[in-house]
Amino acid sequence: MKKIIMTGGGTAGHVNPNVALMPKLKENNFEIKYIGSKKGIEKQIIENINIPYYPISSGKLRRYFDFKNFTDPFRVMKGYFEARRILKKEKPDIVFSKGGFVSVPVVAAASHLKIPVLSHESDLTPGLANKIAGRFSDNLLVTFPETLNYVGEKGILVGSPIREELYLGDKEGIRKKLSFDFKPVLLVMGGSIGSVIINKCLRESLDKVLETFNVIHLCGKGNIDENMKKLDGYKQFEYVSDEMKDILAISDLIISRSGANSIFEFLALRKPNILIPLGKGSRGDQVLNALSFKESGYSFVIAENNLDRETLIASINDVYENRDEYIFQMEKSEIIKSNEKIIKLILDKIK
Repeated sequence: MKKIIMTGGGTAGHVNPNVALMPKLKENNFEIKYIGSKKGIEKQIIENINIPYYPISSGKLRRYFDFKNFTDPFRVMKGYFEARRILKKEKPDIVFSKGGFVSVPVVAAASHLKIPVLSHESDLTPGLANKIAGRFSDNLLVTFPETLNYVGEKGILVGSPIREELYLGDKEGIRKKLSFDFKPVLLVMGGSIGSVIINKCLRESLDKVLETFNVIHLCGKGNIDENMKKLDGYKQFEYVSDEMKDILAISDLIISRSGANSIFEFLALRKPNILIPLGKGSRGDQVLNALSFKESGYSFVIAENNLDRETLIASINDVYENRDEYIFQMEKSEIIKSNEKIIKLILDKIK
């Protein structure tokens, strides 16, 4: 049996693409193990699907001043030696990294042990972690064609891994479970930790939005509004995992941040969408992701600093009225069969 160690964490976006690849890896007779941080979201996600999990120390690499900048390099170094011990014990045929700061010591240790490494970058421009990890990787797999301009000879265009179960959603079952009538369904999500500004603006707009739509609101941990729990046609959840395929299936329109993994799922499922990229205080990757999709005709984009009740309501109405045009443009896209392409690259690397 072949063995692969996967790594990546910090956000769900650095974990779910790894999870998306696991069924195909198992079909190809791979034993799968995972290295992640001690307290990150990846620990819960991976342990919930019964994949052996090794936690290591990790630190964040920052471009701005923070007192932790003086201590985190020691955590990264400690994580490197912990990862090295794990890799020497497990002797994997290959390491696959999805990014995030926890991946850096793992990829570096694998490279020093002469273990083949493939890393994957979701966003249009590589993040700091993958800029560093890319130096230790045999190849850096990318999602957007534009990214090849940033990564040099190591870059290979593969697209974004899509969880196969997303195509198997039960629309009628989830409609019944949510007690929705047959109005169209609007899904609003602000990333794995939620978005304060999107949550606030949506709730200020619900009186008008609920006239036309049922609303599913994924608002993030600790962001449930108790006063709105009994509002007809409005269902709020902190985070959804197992039923996400059903929620995506029933959704007629989606409002979301513009993390690459999510927007490629919308594209694969042909879901009209409004993107509100993370702006101020971010490195700008979501803005570039959103602009790429806007230029391709897949998405409508609202800048975060332009978001208010009137803009949101008008955008919802406009995109829904013109949804067939967005679907038409998405159907013209050539979806790369990312899962199969990545598995082939993994197999080729260990021959």
